[in-house]
Amino acid sequence: MLANRGYQGLQKFHAECKLPKRSTKKKPLTKAEKKENHTINTQRVLVENTIRKIKIFNLMAEKYRNRRKRFTLRLNLITAFITLKL
Repeated sequence: MLANRGYQGLQKFHAECKLPKRSTKKKPLTKAEKKENHTINTQRVLVENTIRKIKIFNLMAEKYRNRRKRFTLRLNLITAFITLKL
């Protein structure tokens, strides 16, 4: 599981969760840690961009005001459309 720094407590529940390392003034990141952060972030950017594209359709950005039965159908259609464009 890949996550950003907003999910810091997630490692307590999921042992395989990968979070980017943080640097401090006293302890800067090594080259290996920077490389690991870069690989995590390059994998995460695809997911973040897909979420952004779904929000463009306002399905996830706002409160859904239509019938609940059709929510999953519309979400599946939009994600299929986005995946097709990839």
